[in-house]
Amino acid sequence: MTDVANKFVVEPFSASTEKHEKFNRLLKKRYAAEARFKMWGILAVSSAVVFLVLLVGSIILQGSSAFVTTKVELELNLDPAVIDPQGTKDPKVIASADYTALIRAAMQKKFPEVTGRQPIRQMMALISSGAGYEVAAHVRDNPDLIGQTIRFEVLTDDLVDMLRKGYIDRDVAEGDRKLNDLQLGIYDTLVADGSLSAAMNTELLTTGDSREPENAGLWGAVVGSLYTLIVTLGIAFPLGVMAAVYLEEFAPKNKLTDIIEVNINNLAAVPSIVFGLLGLAVFLNFFGMPRSAPIVGGLVLALQALPIIIIASRAAIKAVPPSIREAALGMGASPIQVVMHHTLPLSMPGMLTGAILGMAHALGETAPLLMIGMVAFIVDIPGGFTSPATVLPVQIYLWADSPERAFVEKTSAAIMVLLVFLVCMNAIAIYLRKKFERKW
Repeated sequence: MTDVANKFVVEPFSASTEKHEKFNRLLKKRYAAEARFKMWGILAVSSAVVFLVLLVGSIILQGSSAFVTTKVELELNLDPAVIDPQGTKDPKVIASADYTALIRAAMQKKFPEVTGRQPIRQMMALISSGAGYEVAAHVRDNPDLIGQTIRFEVLTDDLVDMLRKGYIDRDVAEGDRKLNDLQLGIYDTLVADGSLSAAMNTELLTTGDSREPENAGLWGAVVGSLYTLIVTLGIAFPLGVMAAVYLEEFAPKNKLTDIIEVNINNLAAVPSIVFGLLGLAVFLNFFGMPRSAPIVGGLVLALQALPIIIIASRAAIKAVPPSIREAALGMGASPIQVVMHHTLPLSMPGMLTGAILGMAHALGETAPLLMIGMVAFIVDIPGGFTSPATVLPVQIYLWADSPERAFVEKTSAAIMVLLVFLVCMNAIAIYLRKKFERKW
């Protein structure tokens, strides 16, 4: 009886209270650790958002002004003796006329006090070197204007544009400015009489590159990027999907396939410039393909995007439930039919998402394209896959390396266009995933 009673001896109240307090301390410590973990997580996300806003904000602040340019309105006397002496109205004859002389005459009429070769040259330096082509295109499209005096807005030099936007300090000594006192006086007169005005810079999105900042545009790089991505997608996506299907559905599990899988994973982490060296050695030097062409750039970027697409496609195939395959096989379908009729359609959203994200990653690459010569100065809009071309990242690199102040805002504007390009591609990936996604 005593032994049984000893088994039910109650602990002293002080010992029970001490254990309870210890438990509470441990519980509070755990809750405090959880609160600190949440706080650090929120702090990390907030820091990332702040830095992202600062980055995008700085790009927008610097690049938004590039979409606005400066033009000056002049009274141009379209003298037939200069434009079309024979009166043929031949577009080639009209386009080849000396329109710079007409612009010079209009400026001298507006500023008759400016005389002498050097002052006139300084006055004409305020007008863009491409202004004559603007007038030529307008007269060629409207030949009935020949012989009339028209008011026409021509593009100013980039220094005038920078002065209007406040990037040039006019209060410093004349020797430290890029515009002298004569040019500042002409500028002030043009502003006072309302001849100088801001206009949308349509040339930025409709023309190719130029040595003159005010004439430089992005359209050549945009078209080159599209051609390059078409080649990349056309090669990397089918090869990546076929490789993923074979490795996941048909390849035997042995040392050889293990080595292949390891190498695919390693290729995804190889520095991009290595693929550029491979393209230089194989596609240019060995096969003799055209340098600085979208087809070569697409091949190089396809090699780089291939491991990413294979890994994403394999993950999408693994996500298909085994019961789908077993049910198809049980109904008498062959392994090929299982893949073509069931596995591929169900895994295609993940494959497309991986492919588009791989394309977006390839679009931001510069180093491999520099190695195959796509850093060349290209003025014309590429007309095909073998035409000389450049791409947006390389165009950004070229403009960022230019010394003119106007190229700084154009660099930021090009980054904005590239970001819009990437956002659109990611939006397409999200749309495809939501549209075709199956939940099990």
